[in-house]
Amino acid sequence: MVPYGSTVALLSVFSVVFAVFVSCFVADSGVTGPGVCLAVAAGILSMCWRRLRQRDAGSDRRVCVLVLGDIGRSPRMQYHALSLSKHGYQVTFVGFLDSKPHQDVLKEEKIRIVGISEVKGLRAGPKLLTYVTKTVVQSVQLLHVLLSLELQAHILMQNPPGLPGIAVAWLVCVLRGSTFIIDWHNYGYTIMALSLGASHPLVRLAKRYEHLFGPLASHSLCVTNAMKDDLQKNWGVEATTLYDRPASIFRETPLDLQHQLFLKMADTQPQFRASGSDSEETEATAFTVRNPGDGGVTLRSDRPALLISSTSWTEDEDFSILLDSLQEYEGFIRGGAPLPSLVCVITGKGPQKEHYKKLIASLRLECVKICTPWLEAEDYPLLLGSADLGVCLHKSSSGLDLPMKVVDMFGCCLPVCAIHFHCLQELVEHEVNGLIFRDSAELAQQLKSLLSEFPSSDGRLGVFRRNLRASRGQRWDDNWDQNVLPLLVAPR
Repeated sequence: MVPYGSTVALLSVFSVVFAVFVSCFVADSGVTGPGVCLAVAAGILSMCWRRLRQRDAGSDRRVCVLVLGDIGRSPRMQYHALSLSKHGYQVTFVGFLDSKPHQDVLKEEKIRIVGISEVKGLRAGPKLLTYVTKTVVQSVQLLHVLLSLELQAHILMQNPPGLPGIAVAWLVCVLRGSTFIIDWHNYGYTIMALSLGASHPLVRLAKRYEHLFGPLASHSLCVTNAMKDDLQKNWGVEATTLYDRPASIFRETPLDLQHQLFLKMADTQPQFRASGSDSEETEATAFTVRNPGDGGVTLRSDRPALLISSTSWTEDEDFSILLDSLQEYEGFIRGGAPLPSLVCVITGKGPQKEHYKKLIASLRLECVKICTPWLEAEDYPLLLGSADLGVCLHKSSSGLDLPMKVVDMFGCCLPVCAIHFHCLQELVEHEVNGLIFRDSAELAQQLKSLLSEFPSSDGRLGVFRRNLRASRGQRWDDNWDQNVLPLLVAPR
């Protein structure tokens, strides 16, 4: 079958060639050449229009999920795709293929992944020219991909990143009669402002762009009530709040699975290996040991505390705060405080990772060990469910979004220390399911307080975990069915 986009492109080219031919043919007649050209071109373009909107039996059950970023690092959009497929929709998942998506996405027959390449722009010349060329080329590429798809009933797009995706997706929806849905995770211009400054011309242009095209969506979703209010007040957008909720894969990890995970990680991360004598006598890790008699797994009484943080290594997360607090924690131990040693796992990919790896390598720590692995999608929830404490350094560029990593941690009943920002209280309740800090000194004191009774479960860390177990709320599937499904089945 010839793709729709190819057919439309051929018809368009044919319309131009035919118009030129007709204008030459009638040049000596009484008919105006340009008028004939316009009439012929209009006729061919009308054919293209009808072709673009040609529906079939499956058109109403097709949805394009679009993220102008790495699919594998876009968990919320992966959840959207899975929820759509569970309700019988055929999903075309469009985005970058830098990281492997979750196995559930890869195995689902109703989900088809269409990869697009990230455009870098010109390597030489002014930054403005680089950005303009990147935007233009990415627009053409995305337009071609979306027009080449079978007719989709809906296009569900993540923002940010939204430049140039929002404009292109809106245009395709207008041309093809699809419903356009934006899932607002944040504002793109506020993220750009972190590196360029709020007064930079590109930031001001990006803000106008989002203000212009954002309200054109048929429906909007957002991640907090604070963002919902801001969209309504300042953008004229009526949005539905779809809180991030943990998927079913995020839960406390059974001991046997913890042990298997730690053994796997010990192959590449020495921080997870048991001491030489222990590993020779039994199957052991720094945290667990398997009884050679009955094969059961137990936690070691002398194990270090396992601290985890995940990041995209971007400007809105200052990891020097965590590193400074870990140095202070090391100082507490050297000063005689009865605290456990610590293994800190920072997982993720991003532009600033190498910068922080150099900082970590320069630290002189003995009681605190730090590693920065990239985890497979299946291993990440297992590690969260095995950890003792989570740390979140996400500081929203807009002050209106919430860190999904904390949602996942709470799904695993993992208490969290999170840095303060506006609207965080919609997720983290201080002294109930975690603690909120403002600087490295406060975080260091919180680590000292929470781990002072480790590994006993009777301290504050155990109280927070029990509170999380008792308050397990709505999971993603029920939340999605309640808030998103009605938008899809509503009369168009």
